[in-house]
Amino acid sequence: MAELLKGEVGEHQGLFGRLGAARSDWTAPLETGVDETAARRSLRDQIARLERDLSELFSSAYPRRGFEWRVGSPGGPRLLSLEDLEVLRDDLAERVEETRRSLRDRGYVEQKNRERIDALIADPSRYKWVRISNADIGEPGCKFWHSRPKLGLIGMLMGWWRVRISSGCP
Repeated sequence: MAELLKGEVGEHQGLFGRLGAARSDWTAPLETGVDETAARRSLRDQIARLERDLSELFSSAYPRRGFEWRVGSPGGPRLLSLEDLEVLRDDLAERVEETRRSLRDRGYVEQKNRERIDALIADPSRYKWVRISNADIGEPGCKFWHSRPKLGLIGMLMGWWRVRISSGCP
């Protein structure tokens, strides 16, 4: 009986052995590449958000000059690799942060100049010969606030100072 069982088991092992050998010859293609679809989608979404942030900064800072607003193309139409997308995203993030910092600094200076205009109007003799333009407060136009003596040299000697506000562009 043990021999009979060994024989049956042996036959089955032979059958499974043959199937196993057949399966070892047939190999399923291994997926060694990484599915980049989700990573690409995430990077494209981040780039779109950064471009939107940059356009919002442009809209909020419109009359001001001296900022770089263009978003350049990385070499014409082509499919960017993950590395290229990451570089583009990092460059945009750096530009957005730099633009925010510059606008914050300019906003601070412009606010101080507005306060200085108020002080200039309140006491022109304290701010002799000070001239502040619309560009200094972040507004378009050619308007100036200028502390000058009334009646020229006589007014300067007598301490008669006034603020002269220009009418704008000629």
